Amino acid sequence: MKLARREFLGVAAGAAALASGPRSAAAALYPDRPIRLILPFPPGGVFDIIGRPWADKVKTSLGTVFVDNQPGAGGSLAAQLVAHAPADGYTIFLGGSTIHLTEMILREHPLLDPMKELAPVSMVAITCYAIVVNPAVPVHTLGELVAYVKANPGKLAFGSAGTGTLNHLSGELLKSLTGIADLPHVPYRGAGPAIADAIGGQIPIIVPAMTNQVLEFHRTGKLRLLAVTNPTRIAIAPDIPTAVEAGVPGLVSQQVLGLFAPAGTPKPIIAQIDDANHRAMADAAYRQSLVDAAVIPVPDWKIEQFDAFMSSELARWTPLVKTIGVRLD
Repeated sequence: MKLARREFLGVAAGAAALASGPRSAAAALYPDRPIRLILPFPPGGVFDIIGRPWADKVKTSLGTVFVDNQPGAGGSLAAQLVAHAPADGYTIFLGGSTIHLTEMILREHPLLDPMKELAPVSMVAITCYAIVVNPAVPVHTLGELVAYVKANPGKLAFGSAGTGTLNHLSGELLKSLTGIADLPHVPYRGAGPAIADAIGGQIPIIVPAMTNQVLEFHRTGKLRLLAVTNPTRIAIAPDIPTAVEAGVPGLVSQQVLGLFAPAGTPKPIIAQIDDANHRAMADAAYRQSLVDAAVIPVPDWKIEQFDAFMSSELARWTPLVKTIGVRLD
């Protein structure tokens, strides 16, 4: 019996769908339920400031995206949760290069291998860090802070978003480059709690990711922002010097924030999430909202650029980690 051409094509398409298996069939329907966006730190930090508007912006492309903050272990608990989630596109991760560094150079027994267990989907933004003090600390420049810490050994400490985060390592780099011998580190479960304690006077110095929130606290006098670790000044804070300009050559630190999915997530699903991110980035108003949040949008970054960035970061930070002897296990 001969089949008409239309009938033949229909049978062939059905056979192809069956042969491709349930994963491809699921990809064809994606998304048909809400997507969970995991953030690795508590509300109040840069991941939350970027993640929540992103979830709202991509609703037109992906449907409902709900945000789930899962802090702990410098962001690694969230990364591990996503790595072990079903590879179906319904659990995705706003991660950052700082979390990759944590697992790759700070743990003898890593919680995960981020380069193998997390599939990079799309890059979103670059952030830097800020050197911030409580206004009671009698300094107004980074140079004055260094001199004050040296003149008062053992009397001050600095806080960060957690041991092994790039916030922490940036503070340690400051100490290394300026010869500060006695400035203990106080780890917090995210930048939000550290900022709250700095405002309250419980910690005199913090190294948070640079955000519009940090800038607002500076402008209202609740905190004093001395310098940023970006190679150039931040667009919305042209009056704040870089750490290099402030007299500490080499104090440059940035992280790349991007979207990740469990390894093995079907390529058509990854392509849909990537497309949703690019649609968001194509909106000039949305890009400006990121700039206004004190971050740098990277709409054109390719996955290969992230891999190259990670290689250079590993080479750069590994010697410092060995020198200061920080370990997470």
